[in-house]
Amino acid sequence: MTPVEMESRIVRYGDLQPCKTAFIDAHTPGSDQKENFTIIGGGVSESPDQHVHISIPHGFNIGAAGQPPRVTNSLHDHHTAEAFFVLSGKWRFFWGRWGDAGEITLAEGDIFNIPTGIFRGFENIGTDYGMIMAILGGDDAGGGVMWAPQVIENAADHGLILGENGKLYDTKRQQKLPEGVAPMPLMSDEELAKRPEPTTAEVLPNHIARYWDLMALADKSPAKVIGENGLLRDKPGFEVDFITRASASEAKTAAKYPTVLMPMRGYWRVIWDGGTATLAPGDTMSVPENLAHSVVPSMTGEASLYRIVATGDPAGLTWQG
Repeated sequence: MTPVEMESRIVRYGDLQPCKTAFIDAHTPGSDQKENFTIIGGGVSESPDQHVHISIPHGFNIGAAGQPPRVTNSLHDHHTAEAFFVLSGKWRFFWGRWGDAGEITLAEGDIFNIPTGIFRGFENIGTDYGMIMAILGGDDAGGGVMWAPQVIENAADHGLILGENGKLYDTKRQQKLPEGVAPMPLMSDEELAKRPEPTTAEVLPNHIARYWDLMALADKSPAKVIGENGLLRDKPGFEVDFITRASASEAKTAAKYPTVLMPMRGYWRVIWDGGTATLAPGDTMSVPENLAHSVVPSMTGEASLYRIVATGDPAGLTWQG
């Protein structure tokens, strides 16, 4: 593979194309300034305006959310795993039927493997525009988003209606539900009652890893962050490793599934037979399956990188054993 061919599998941070109308809360005050990015895979956007950077199936999706301070992403859930790491800023994550079952503040580099089956939301509580990177299980990311009933009701008050087909219709643009398409039904009280309301004490030890702990754990070899034998034990259809300068290796390796490289800090050089590429924080690179490559820091200073590879396991509910 030539460097030019490989460049088509690299999404540079500065080239990310946001969508400001991706979800049902796009007009709701407090959530109307958020931006959604779909980097790898179709994602779960409800808008035809969403740009997909790399559509090659990976067994998971990579996306991102960018938000100014005090902007909130409303309570929602997915059918498959959703993991976030903070690229920039300071973020409050909260969960539960009304968002008050528990909450946690994450700083840059921290990662949160959110339990499936609970509504979750997040807010930028920093002082500048912030970005979180997302990993969603499955090629179709579970087929869409499930919203807390109050989110759908609030959105309707501001002109957005979600059809049962998973598509958004903006009454401010004189759009209406097509004939034969009903509004997305609200979850019943019976369905809502089945959803767990885990406390922070239950979520924190099993689903959150802190950046500086990972920096310490990756002193000899890459740290397995999410995986059957990972720090956060799970089998969501992908595994996440954390690599530092101390655990990077010049030895080339290959995987039978595409490998996604996402630098957190520092500049990283990816080397394969046929070329090299340099990645900066916020860049996303998809290395083809079975292509031997190495990834090492290209400059001095702090260096850290998240690596995601599919496992071939079904993309399902959060698992622990």
